[in-house]
Amino acid sequence: MPTPLKAGEVLRNRYRIKSVIGQGGMGSVYLADDLRLEGRLCALKEVEHDRTLPAELLKQAREQFQREATILARLDHPNLPKVSDFFSVGGRDYLVMDFVPGKDLRTLMLEAHRRGEFLPEREVLGWASQLADALTYLHNQQPPILHRDIKPSNLKLTPNGVLKLVDFGLVKILTSDDVTITILQGRGTALYTPLEQYGGDTGHTDARSDIYSFGATLYHLLTNHKPVEARELFLHPERLIPPRELNPDISQRTERAILWAMSLHPEDRPSDVETFRKALLGDWNPITRPRAPLPSPSLIDLVSSPTELALIWLTASLVLVSLILTLLR
Repeated sequence: MPTPLKAGEVLRNRYRIKSVIGQGGMGSVYLADDLRLEGRLCALKEVEHDRTLPAELLKQAREQFQREATILARLDHPNLPKVSDFFSVGGRDYLVMDFVPGKDLRTLMLEAHRRGEFLPEREVLGWASQLADALTYLHNQQPPILHRDIKPSNLKLTPNGVLKLVDFGLVKILTSDDVTITILQGRGTALYTPLEQYGGDTGHTDARSDIYSFGATLYHLLTNHKPVEARELFLHPERLIPPRELNPDISQRTERAILWAMSLHPEDRPSDVETFRKALLGDWNPITRPRAPLPSPSLIDLVSSPTELALIWLTASLVLVSLILTLLR
């Protein structure tokens, strides 16, 4: 891992490093003062490319960073931090984003767990609606943009209740010929990563890959229980405990939507984020109708419950027996 910059260092005569706020295999994330705009804090994401790469490949990697940073800088959405600048210093590239204050959802989940509580379903679904807004925006870009690292620690809640999807470290831009370009090589965080993403840039990923991570994130937030890694589920699907067995207060509708999103095969998942949102929330809008009742279970939810299934089979059996007796008379 590259040696982190020290507090007080100034990059590009503009960004003064305050502290390290995150670290990864290819660099650190820093909190910095913007010396040009007094009082503005920003986050600097550092990328140091593999120095063992041949010169030509290293050149291509850095050109790739420039292309993707240019695309990210065009994004403008309330649930995404704004990318305001990018530059290179020595062998390192930097992406400058708004610093997002507040706690991440992993921290909020752990705090609830220490109190012996679960995060309220209504609250989590409200956050899910905001995340769906951000992902729909990214996936509808031309070319589409995949985040590929959705997880509780990459979701920050600002003091005024706005959810921000942070860390574009593994963002993937789909070109028209399906060739993919990635700022950082990586596979995301294993607990939330779908099977197809384990191939790095050689695996075929699309919007449904982000939907898997979305579902796995909701699973963790609502159950205080880490989701089983996709590779393990492939071999032992029975190890995925249904959410309602861990937290009985979760609605049937929420459980069904989460398990649908976490299907191992992309073809078995919702085709897009809006389809997943509909399965999860129905017509409930947490922004315009925050006090409205949570979405009621659908017919599928009701008949998929073991109790209701047993009653249906019992009723059907009684009707069949009654019909047979009637015919025999």
